[in-house]
Amino acid sequence: MSASDQARATLLDVARLAGVSRSTASLAFSGAGPVSEATRAKVMAASAELGYSGPDPRARSLRQGRSGVVGIVFDETLLSAFRDPVNVATLDGIASGLGDGSNGLLLLTETGAVESSIASAAIDAAVLMGCSPVFDRVVVELERRGVPVVSIEGGAGAASASGADPVPADPVPADPVPAAPAGPARVDVALDNVEASETLARHLHELGHRRVGVLSLATDPSRETGLITPEREASLTTTVTADRLAGVRRVFPDAVAVSSGWNSVDEAVRAARILLGVEVEVRPTAVLAQSDLLAVGVLQVAAELGLRVPEDLSLTGFDGVPIEGLAGHDLTTMVQPAAEKGREAGRAVRALLAGEEVGSVVFRCTFHRGATTAPPRA
Repeated sequence: MSASDQARATLLDVARLAGVSRSTASLAFSGAGPVSEATRAKVMAASAELGYSGPDPRARSLRQGRSGVVGIVFDETLLSAFRDPVNVATLDGIASGLGDGSNGLLLLTETGAVESSIASAAIDAAVLMGCSPVFDRVVVELERRGVPVVSIEGGAGAASASGADPVPADPVPADPVPAAPAGPARVDVALDNVEASETLARHLHELGHRRVGVLSLATDPSRETGLITPEREASLTTTVTADRLAGVRRVFPDAVAVSSGWNSVDEAVRAARILLGVEVEVRPTAVLAQSDLLAVGVLQVAAELGLRVPEDLSLTGFDGVPIEGLAGHDLTTMVQPAAEKGREAGRAVRALLAGEEVGSVVFRCTFHRGATTAPPRA
């Protein structure tokens, strides 16, 4: 039989050749019905003769109302996303949390325009990876389509985290604690970003620092790298950035903050030059970077300026992940349970698709005092 004939073969053709009904042929392929081995063998022989490989899985998905696919939404290029070890650990956790079912993962990323891919993607549920300034718009599109959403640090649990008692500076278990229940189609897997950042700020305050700077993640869809003015701060759309900055403000209300457009070393270098490239009299004696990747950029600029860490400049990060640029530096940071967050997100997706009630959770970070912080020089 020619390739064109094979391409035209259908399930009905197979049924006719095997001398069975179309429904019997379908059951023979699926293995889900009472079909004898003899009948199944006839159907398989007919399909082999016609070059028919089986029913189109897309048609089956339409009949079932499910695609068997969970969308993982990034608001950055995949190259950038996978340079961040937190994303890699979280994604691994999501796959683990989803279990061994039939759900596949579809990575969706269109920098600054994720909504367009969301509008047409055949997905049963979506997991929104945090630190994005445009996810509010994405959530609106998903809700319009009736797609269940699990956001990781996307905001649903942020209010609960912000209103909680401060996290002590001693290490805190990374077990999730219940947060206020979310709606049936929206769950947030949150992090205690406010309290964790406050812990870092209090550590610097206890060391004697009073002039500190913040190197933040993106603030809004424009992803501007530059000074965060009061006007910019009032209109922040990135929940993670806003919460981590709010934690610092509890201790240092007048801290100078500069945003990095992207969570990358190159962008961090640009932002750190703005923060540290000022007169010595006003230069921060300590910098709180909102991620360990951003902290690498601060280290590079400190070296450019001849500043020793921690003798001339104290530095903290956030995440607690292994990064090549930190080799030789034991960074003072907050260690977050990235893989556990991912597993919880995967479990929440499974529960939502099963029609179960799911509540949001808040994970806690652990303080790690490294060797990049010290009292300010006299």
